[in-house]
Amino acid sequence: MTNIASIDLSQYIGASIGTVTLVKLLGHGTMGAVFIGYQASLKRQVAVKILPKSLAGSTRAQQMFRDEAETVGILTHPNIVPVYEMGETGDFFFQVMQLVAGQDLRTIIVKARKHPVPTKRILPVPETIQYIGQILDALGYAHEEGVFHQDIKPANILIDDRFKRPLVADFGISRTVWAEYNSTHMVVGTPTYMSPEQAAGAEVDGRTDIYSVGVMLMEMTAGYLPTHKEPPGDMIKRKRAEPGSFFTARPSEINPSINRELEAIILKAIAADPQNRFGDCPQFKARLDAYVRTGA
Repeated sequence: MTNIASIDLSQYIGASIGTVTLVKLLGHGTMGAVFIGYQASLKRQVAVKILPKSLAGSTRAQQMFRDEAETVGILTHPNIVPVYEMGETGDFFFQVMQLVAGQDLRTIIVKARKHPVPTKRILPVPETIQYIGQILDALGYAHEEGVFHQDIKPANILIDDRFKRPLVADFGISRTVWAEYNSTHMVVGTPTYMSPEQAAGAEVDGRTDIYSVGVMLMEMTAGYLPTHKEPPGDMIKRKRAEPGSFFTARPSEINPSINRELEAIILKAIAADPQNRFGDCPQFKARLDAYVRTGA
């Protein structure tokens, strides 16, 4: 199958989609490419995600792309990137979304790691907890609507420059309780952040996203994730067979400033058995709020 990296994406610059004109390529991933577009009717810039039909190959890939837009279309939350419009042209399927002026959390974490002052190579804990709390608000709302993201990771969290507000993006592999392919048990997601049950292709619920948020919290407070150096396929196998061995050290062993309570919160969120995690996002957030209030 043709890879998107082999396509000359610049050919789409200048293309018109209704009232939107594609003006600049932002980047590309497995499910398509993202451009900055200009919507003349409302005189605003937007983000446009496209999936070339030459790559859409399978009916399932096309359906997942449509489902993403339809899924996010029903979600209205200040911490979720909204989709304004979806459709298709003769060359590609597309989604028109809010353009977030800022950086993704992965970029912010990597930049912090390179800071010349060692104590500033990890994001401040208050800032981290503020971000995580808003992400949990967004996911808790999505879960109530029957939507599980399944690919929560720093690269899918956009931080608005103006308000320092995190927005959850890329519901490309989200599952809804009514999705037609919900029963196919496909293994989708990013190995480092996916839950053990997701790696096993088992049924998932909101606790799979809680696991992923817990992994992000560990990375943001510890500085890096202590994992075995192995290919993605082996990581998935490990999460299936020995999920308790995935992380090679406790958070406080990496960063001694992580106290007992914060470590307990992280370890509960990333428990291998979903029964041992927080039952839902509000519980997770309440524990973090209590941690901040007590100044633990």
